[in-house]
Amino acid sequence: MENKNISNEELQKSNNIIKAISEYYTSRIVGQRNLQISLLITLIANGHILVESVPGLAKTTAAKVLTESCGGKFSRIQCTPDLLPSDIIGTQTYNTKTGEFETKIGPVYANFVLLDEINRSSSKTQSAMLEAMQEKQISIGGENHKLPEVFIVIATQNPIEQEGTYLLSEAQQDRFIIKETLRYPSVAEELEVLNRIERNVFEKAENVVNIEDIRYLQDLSKKVYIDEAVKKYLISIVYATRNATKVIRPELSKYITNGASTRASISFMEAGKALALINGRTYVTPDDIKALSYGILRHRISLSFEAIADDIQVETIIDEIINSIKVP
Repeated sequence: MENKNISNEELQKSNNIIKAISEYYTSRIVGQRNLQISLLITLIANGHILVESVPGLAKTTAAKVLTESCGGKFSRIQCTPDLLPSDIIGTQTYNTKTGEFETKIGPVYANFVLLDEINRSSSKTQSAMLEAMQEKQISIGGENHKLPEVFIVIATQNPIEQEGTYLLSEAQQDRFIIKETLRYPSVAEELEVLNRIERNVFEKAENVVNIEDIRYLQDLSKKVYIDEAVKKYLISIVYATRNATKVIRPELSKYITNGASTRASISFMEAGKALALINGRTYVTPDDIKALSYGILRHRISLSFEAIADDIQVETIIDEIINSIKVP
């Protein structure tokens, strides 16, 4: 399927940029292939990503590696229970010399914002990011301040079962285009980590691409073709999360309390276009949508307490839905 909106030269340039970022990532991070793809999708779609795992699995390191490869301004915010909204977005301070209030913009004003352990901050502080993530602007003292065109939030969180964590609201989670969960590395991967540390191969390198390259990818992704049949397919998947009793077995549908919003359909489309570029294509396929189903839906489907008691994972529900929808 040829997309006349994207020339071979444009696609080749896109491939070169993505390859440069990917090679830098693999030189610094062992394994975690799914996280690499999810970070690239987030980058190209100019969205936000939520990464969950137990401590020590390189969530923060992966975020830093991505931003190192791209250049631009980077901010890291360590979330704690006493973190205030003003610590993130900024505040107004009184200047005794001039007798006027001055606006001090917080660390949120950057191209890449790492919110480390976001669910260790209070709900009030978490909500301070909502306007920034959705509107790409912040309000301080009644004044609006536009954030950079390339503005990506990479939030990490620990499992809610751990001490000192707060549950993210549905509205907050819905702002993330993708949620990725990490698993423990294999024995071989962990051995490679030790060997790399011993050889000291983790020295920071120069930026391999720049912000203009990222803007190029983001603009090009908008031109990726997605057929009406693929749009209807992804909408059918999202619709099934809201009307599960009509699609999947009742013994599984009973566990769903809330389905995915329209933002999930938008995320499917935008992430699908990004994944097509990553795979060197100018069009989205149903397989792209399938590959994205966990990342797009796992934080948008709410399960009941009964599901937790019965050890039902959200991925099980997603698999059942995907297998029940006819592929175009």
